[in-house]
Amino acid sequence: MTVPSKILYASEPDLDVAEFRRVLVESTLGEARPVDDAARLKTMLANADLVLTARLDIEGKPLIGVARAITDFSWVCYISDLAVSQSAQGLGIGKGLMDAARRTLGPNVAISLISMPDAAGFYERIGMKRMTDAFWFSRKH
Repeated sequence: MTVPSKILYASEPDLDVAEFRRVLVESTLGEARPVDDAARLKTMLANADLVLTARLDIEGKPLIGVARAITDFSWVCYISDLAVSQSAQGLGIGKGLMDAARRTLGPNVAISLISMPDAAGFYERIGMKRMTDAFWFSRKH
């Protein structure tokens, strides 16, 4: 994919589940998310405090990236999903979504996330600090 003339970043609290699923499948997160459980994806979107999207500024405005987060809008924000279609990776879309999150949240809100192993370098390149103390209770399914 060549760099489009413009990427539209927006808050989309009512993002369509099928679009969300498509970007997850087209990204590296497809294997790590419940993409075959539409009801669960719908609940994930409905209960997110912040859903930011990246769309191509062409006819149909296709979705190419999404950031989904849980936040109190005061102290901290946890980015639970940052997904960019593989065809658009390397074009700055992920950084653009993180920049949109930072603009939306403001300078007084910290942002945290747990990276997939293959994406850790990306977060370091955009200036996030690697933390060593993270803890996890696994889900049953």
